[in-house]
Amino acid sequence: MDLATLLGLIGAFAIVILAMLLGGSVLIFINVPSILVVVVGTIFAVLMKFSLKQFLGAVAVAGKGFKFKSSEPEPLIAEIIELAGEARKGGLLSLEGKEVSNDFLKKGITLLVDGHDPDVVRDIMMKDVGKAQERHKQGASIFTAFGDVAPAMGMIGTLVGLVQMLSAMDDPKSIGPAMAVALLTTLYGAMIANMFALPLAGKLEMRAAEEGRIKTLVIDALIGIQGGQNPKVIEQMLQSYIPEKNRISEADE
Repeated sequence: MDLATLLGLIGAFAIVILAMLLGGSVLIFINVPSILVVVVGTIFAVLMKFSLKQFLGAVAVAGKGFKFKSSEPEPLIAEIIELAGEARKGGLLSLEGKEVSNDFLKKGITLLVDGHDPDVVRDIMMKDVGKAQERHKQGASIFTAFGDVAPAMGMIGTLVGLVQMLSAMDDPKSIGPAMAVALLTTLYGAMIANMFALPLAGKLEMRAAEEGRIKTLVIDALIGIQGGQNPKVIEQMLQSYIPEKNRISEADE
């Protein structure tokens, strides 16, 4: 579980709700017609931009914002170097059946053991990376669309409320409550966009970048292993995927 995403989401809504409570009753901020216009209206408006399959798939992609097991490069590199050493001593077939922690690396090792050419291995693995990046980008774009549409639907709801308010100008007592209800749709739209949809879209883009970096590391390692490179050379090559302050220098070895 990504605590940053969870704490950020809960904290943002908690602060707003606390402000509502300190200013009076939170019930005055609840209006069913406004919720229908903003929430349901936004869902249908965003659905128009995508296919039903893409829209429903965004729910699964959103889970990566809250629960995502990212492979740290340091332990993954250590595992790769161990595999490279075994392959150099006993050949690529010695890697068959080896326990591998990373699924993408495991798939690549299987391709090496099966004897595919380096170009074939790279093409297959890069297509996997491309498809994964495409899925993540699509999921992020759906939540970006939510962030764009929700404030607009909030404004539409506000205009609807203002029209209803102006049509009842003969009753001055109804103007204040009607104005409050009209403004609630703007509030709902801003909350959905800035406290949920846009932050989640940003987190999904970051996750996609992290996953792409790890998979590119694995591909470079696989080509090095297949080419019979010295494990030390492979290790030095893969150090570029680690922040400079965390890299292992020759003096540390």
